[in-house]
Amino acid sequence: MALPKSVQAQPAGGPYGPIDQAYSLPQVATIYFVAPQGDAKARGESADKPTTLASAIARVVSGDAIVLRGGVYRTGNLVLNQGITLQAYADEKPILKGTKVASQWKKLEGDVWQTQWSTLFPSKPMYWWRRERHEAQTPLHRFNNDMVFIDGKFLQSAGSIDELSADTYFINYDNNTVHIGTNPEGRVVEITAHDQALLRTSKEVHGKTTDKMGPKIRGITFTQYAWTALAIEGKRHFTHLDEPVDEPVGVADPSTYGKEVVGTLLENVTISYCSRVAGYFRGDGLIIRNSLISDTSTEGIYIIGSSNVLLERNIVQRNDIERITGYFVSAVKIINQTHNVVVRDNLILDNPSSHGVWYDVGNRNGVFVNNYVENAQAGFFFEISRGVKVAGNVFVDNDKGSWILNSADAELYNNTYINSPAHFKRDLRSASGDHFAWHPATGPDVDERYGHVFANNLMVASKPNERPFVSVNQHSELCGKLKRGAIKAMDGNVYVQPHNDYGSSQVALLRWTTANGDDCSATFASLDDFKQQFSDYDSNGYSLVGNPRSVFLAPDLRRYQLIKALPFKSTVLMPESLRKSVGWKRNRVKKTLGAYPF
Repeated sequence: MALPKSVQAQPAGGPYGPIDQAYSLPQVATIYFVAPQGDAKARGESADKPTTLASAIARVVSGDAIVLRGGVYRTGNLVLNQGITLQAYADEKPILKGTKVASQWKKLEGDVWQTQWSTLFPSKPMYWWRRERHEAQTPLHRFNNDMVFIDGKFLQSAGSIDELSADTYFINYDNNTVHIGTNPEGRVVEITAHDQALLRTSKEVHGKTTDKMGPKIRGITFTQYAWTALAIEGKRHFTHLDEPVDEPVGVADPSTYGKEVVGTLLENVTISYCSRVAGYFRGDGLIIRNSLISDTSTEGIYIIGSSNVLLERNIVQRNDIERITGYFVSAVKIINQTHNVVVRDNLILDNPSSHGVWYDVGNRNGVFVNNYVENAQAGFFFEISRGVKVAGNVFVDNDKGSWILNSADAELYNNTYINSPAHFKRDLRSASGDHFAWHPATGPDVDERYGHVFANNLMVASKPNERPFVSVNQHSELCGKLKRGAIKAMDGNVYVQPHNDYGSSQVALLRWTTANGDDCSATFASLDDFKQQFSDYDSNGYSLVGNPRSVFLAPDLRRYQLIKALPFKSTVLMPESLRKSVGWKRNRVKKTLGAYPF
């Protein structure tokens, strides 16, 4: 069924993730052709006489290209410091794997098989992990970086041979043995042999000094790496035992960091099954476009201390595959004074124990537009940061659709929330005595966390509301101490939920910070009750009885365009710069409720 001509899909509707295509050869001075069975001594000057990837990496200089023939490259720990292109050959599919095949197995008593393995990756949690809180759910062996696959199936780690099953493996690090609970005969068992695919360092390597240019990577798959597939470094070298956030340390001028490697590009790239993070990215001008980031452990995309970044038309899904608790996991993490990051028209899917996209600590001037976020803890999370514009997004079945925590100047216009409430909160966390030391000092202090806008958003529940659509609250110790409310402007929001036949189970429509009452907060069962006390907020807001099927074109097909116009009027409209970012025509702004222009 074609959409009515008056409807412009927003998010755009794809294509998302890698796009199959035949690549032309790069127009550069020197191209090295490589293949899984290439000859390290070959010069790699033609596609039919390829060299190895490791050999080409050692030879390239700034501006060169490496073209990869299709097939599986079981390689890793490659180090590069030149701005080069790495891309697929024509329509072939190069796959870099961090595992090797384990073929020598010994049957032990019961359903246990054992092999010797020399490349193991024991690790431990970061210093800030609260062992006393989380070890019962997350045993320490979960922090080791090894991975095991049987016929491509990822196995979880076990703490002993006694815990083995068909879905787990156990490693005895004292004698370098790997144990599985499935008969390996006739199966392909892969065990990690590399903890990284490619490191772009700023240090001298292969007899060359850095040119400060990031790689351009197109059409390549990276999978099954212990720790991470890609790492773009800044001024210092990081290992798996180092806190990756620590560059810069403390409040810093953006002119002093993010300049060591600039202009990294990932396009039509797939990264999956990394035992910690798909990629650590540092450096200004990063672009990740039409890529798939999937089945990672603590983070998918991890951006640190960078400016002017674009994430566009990617699919990021299934983060936290090991269910590591207390580690603040997020499918996309943008952290530590990272400025001007645009996250536009991405699919963030199936992250039930992980946040979706998290701007965390000291970030400024973010833009989060036209994204579809489904099944996350917080779909969009903005913490201890200042300045973000959020518009044209669709949030479906998230614990929180959006969460603004201890931040300033977050402006949310024209988003559609389905079973995904919006939260604004401020508490006592400051630079004094914080568990993460200097982190809070990079963002607004306790008395500076205000200036938020929430306007023209459509909020729909499938059931009589089980939780408030919007919550604005603060720590009880802040009662009477903060002169400004967190919300600067709020209008034009529409709230839709089914009729509740059981009045005794009525849940508040809104929760709001007040000047008095328990914890300086109050709940409001209806929008009219709220307006009577707070007439300056949502004066044109509207509440009606309905559900997703009565409002949207085809919610079962994830088509959340409106069937018909809903009552809408607002005195607070998105600014012109944001209108351009979401791609709407100017005459749509005054007419549009939620994420889809009507």
